[in-house]
Amino acid sequence: MMARDDEDKIDDSSAPLIEHLTELRSRLIKSLLAFTVAMLLSFTVWNPIFNFLTRPLCTALEADGQQSCGLVLLALQEGFFVAVSISLLGGLVLSFPVISYQMWRFVAPGLYRSEQRAFLPFLVASPFMFFLGAAFAYYVITPLAFGFFLGFQQAGSLLGEAATTATESPIAGIAFQGSAQAYLSLTMKFIVAFGLCFQLPVLLTLLGKAGLVGAAGLKSMRKYASVAILIVAGIATPPDVVSQLILFSVVYGLYEISIFLVARVERQRIDKLKAEGLWDEETGAEVAPQEDKA
Repeated sequence: MMARDDEDKIDDSSAPLIEHLTELRSRLIKSLLAFTVAMLLSFTVWNPIFNFLTRPLCTALEADGQQSCGLVLLALQEGFFVAVSISLLGGLVLSFPVISYQMWRFVAPGLYRSEQRAFLPFLVASPFMFFLGAAFAYYVITPLAFGFFLGFQQAGSLLGEAATTATESPIAGIAFQGSAQAYLSLTMKFIVAFGLCFQLPVLLTLLGKAGLVGAAGLKSMRKYASVAILIVAGIATPPDVVSQLILFSVVYGLYEISIFLVARVERQRIDKLKAEGLWDEETGAEVAPQEDKA
């Protein structure tokens, strides 16, 4: 049987199950400690973070002609839970590199060194794409969404003015007086949802590298992918055609980029198999390595 070279040796495969569980426990504890420390740090600066998250709302209110920008607390404890929610989000964001590193250190010993080098770019690309999606949601989608929602306000008439006009009835005003916790929940849903949507190229490319999906299969699934993306756009965005079309265009563009990346991975894999003499040009398929005769 053809042997792998030194670079393809597994670092450690002889550890018994109890040692793997102990290692997992240690990595989880370190990840939890990192998250706790990051959450406590975020709690000390939750006010600036809250001000940053409410900036799209204040901009939309100003564009609607309202000078004041404020949210209300509907319950006595709501302000505390707003601070806790911001701390949880900030803790997750700040501790994500540490958590990723700990998980990587747990699975890396079970991978060949060539597989470790192949997996590392995805480990870096995943948080980058998440932050890119979160930034897109914050700077593009939330202003559109909040402008759409605030468009349902209306100015009411004063009772004194209404009394002077016998033929007209007083008009009830509709003014935004939002709950701080409800607004924060909506904004965080936008950010997390778009961050996850932007993981599509990373996920599909990783599946392509593992041989689970192919570029030809992704191309044949374009129409089904379009329907799925439309459904996601309808759920993740408000009932605003503009923001839905923007999300659909972006995610579908990511799908097309994924097809290109998967095709590139396939070409690299075929070139490697050809160099090793494990590719049959006639059938266009991989051939099994032959055993060395004694």
